[in-house]
Amino acid sequence: MKTCCLGQCTGISFIDTTPIRACKNKRIAQNKVFKDIATVGTTMGWFYGFKLHIIVNDKGELLDFIITQANVDDRAPLKEDNFLKKIFGSLYADKGYISKELSSLLFDQGLHLATCIKNNMKNVMMTMRDKILLRKRSLIETINDQLKNIAQAEHSRHRSFGNFITNLVASLIAYSFQERKPSINLKQKTQRNWLFFIKSLNRTQVLTKTQMFSTLRLPLIDNLK
Repeated sequence: MKTCCLGQCTGISFIDTTPIRACKNKRIAQNKVFKDIATVGTTMGWFYGFKLHIIVNDKGELLDFIITQANVDDRAPLKEDNFLKKIFGSLYADKGYISKELSSLLFDQGLHLATCIKNNMKNVMMTMRDKILLRKRSLIETINDQLKNIAQAEHSRHRSFGNFITNLVASLIAYSFQERKPSINLKQKTQRNWLFFIKSLNRTQVLTKTQMFSTLRLPLIDNLK
C-alpha cells in the first residue's frame, strides 16, 4: 500500500482523523474480538474502536496514513518523523490540532501547520492563501465519507483483528485506484482570477502582458481584448 498506491506531495496537504468503530456503543461490554486492543475514545461523540489518521494533497491522493487506538490524541502521530517524512510545504488541519508546541516542532522541520481558531481564541495573523485553503478542508471530509460509505472501511462484522486490518487497508487501496477523486482545481481558479485582473487594466498597462505572464509562469492567453 505505502510502496505503490500513495500520491506525491504538492506542498498543499490536509490532515484529518476519522473514527473507525469496532461495534455499537451498547455492545462494548459484549465485544470479545477487540478485547484489550480497541479502546474508548471521543471524536464528535463517544465510540469504541480505533482512529484512522490520513494525509491527502489537493488532488485528493492519499499521502500517508496511520491507525491508532481511539484514546490517542489526534496530534500524537504528527510528532513521529515517519508520518511526515514525505510532507513539505503547508499542512492544513482543524481545531483539534491546535498546539503551539506542535507548530514550533513542525516549523523547525520546514512544515507550516495552519489550523482554524476556536471561538474563545484571539485572532491570528494569517495569509489570504491559508484562509482560503482552510475553507477547502471539506475535501478531506469528503474522502473520509467515501472511505466509509463507498470503500466500506468501517463495519461491525469483523471476526478477528487481522480481518479488521485487511479490510481497512483494502478500502484504502480501493480508494487510491478510484479514477475520479475529490480535488481542488487551483490552477484553473488562479488563471481565471488573473484573466479578470488583466481585462480590468487600461490599454497602457496591458503593454506588459507578455512580461507579466512570463514572470507568473502562466500560459499566455492571446484572446484578451
